[in-house]
Amino acid sequence: MLQDGDRIVVGISGGADSLTMMWMLAERLQRIPIKFKLFPVHIDPGFAGGFSEALQTYSAEAGFSLRVEHTDYGILGHSAINRENPCFLCARLRRKRLFEVAAELECNKLALGHNKDDVIETLFLNICFAGEIGTMVPSQTMFKGRFTIIRPLAHADEEIIRAFAREQHFPEFVNPCPSASNSKRREIKTMLKQLYRNNPKIKGNIFRSMSRVKTAYLLK
Repeated sequence: MLQDGDRIVVGISGGADSLTMMWMLAERLQRIPIKFKLFPVHIDPGFAGGFSEALQTYSAEAGFSLRVEHTDYGILGHSAINRENPCFLCARLRRKRLFEVAAELECNKLALGHNKDDVIETLFLNICFAGEIGTMVPSQTMFKGRFTIIRPLAHADEEIIRAFAREQHFPEFVNPCPSASNSKRREIKTMLKQLYRNNPKIKGNIFRSMSRVKTAYLLK
């Protein structure tokens, strides 16, 4: 995922995943034989009660300069002009803005903090709500090879990341999004947690199955 000379925009949401990813990338930079530059960026969706200022203050105390992009993407996502899933539109707009910032900074990579649970949940979101089989991958080249999305935590369990965040005393920010507690992803997460409680092997089996697809046994 990392190569000498990389210029990487690091998407910082303020959650345990992105803060852990930023810590890991910065820590690794100090002890591996390649050099790369990190450009942390937070996309503020525009909700009242946001935490971008507190996140920026924490970032400075932690030793990295956070760029905050103030937007109205969350407001648009929940407005009458949007007939689709508000989370989908907001996420798409935030990702688009990250690409624009990356181009402005002449970066060749974008690091996102998605973990193993996110990868599994996205598979089921696509099956249930998009009618297709697909998910996020750890490294995804785009725009004819000019740009790459990397997900350094794609093989890490959410539970392990949360434990690490507690050990490091990362701050906890309250998400002001009105859909934070009732999104489609939350529905899928609840369903999967019930499956995992019934059989602890299910999570690992689902994750492995995404790299062991028998296409000959799929509908055409």
